[in-house]
Amino acid sequence: MFAACAAILQTAQKPDPSALVGTWIVDLRPTPESEPSEAEMVITSVAEGKIEGTFYFSSMESGRLNSSWDTVHGAFVTRDGSAAYNTSFRWDNGVLKGTTHSLGRNFLSVWTAKRKPATLFE
Repeated sequence: MFAACAAILQTAQKPDPSALVGTWIVDLRPTPESEPSEAEMVITSVAEGKIEGTFYFSSMESGRLNSSWDTVHGAFVTRDGSAAYNTSFRWDNGVLKGTTHSLGRNFLSVWTAKRKPATLFE
């Protein structure tokens, strides 16, 4: 049985990070009971293990991807006038699940993101 499981794992396809390119609506509510608080994340490129785009009105810096596991994991840094924000996520069945940590603002935000629905004019 172990050999059969190992064979399945070896032949499983790695996830395709290019599916992340596009606009995502991020729910930044501070607690599950809070009203939704949304922001856009736009992923413009995922080439060569890097991620580029914008999140919460800021360009992604030092973005990296890892698709060696059963899903895609990503991390990047954004900044505003007061602090740097270290963000990481994993892609889970079409949903991004992540955290954003700010030392300068002293918080850790837990968030989820869904792909922005396409409109007729896009």
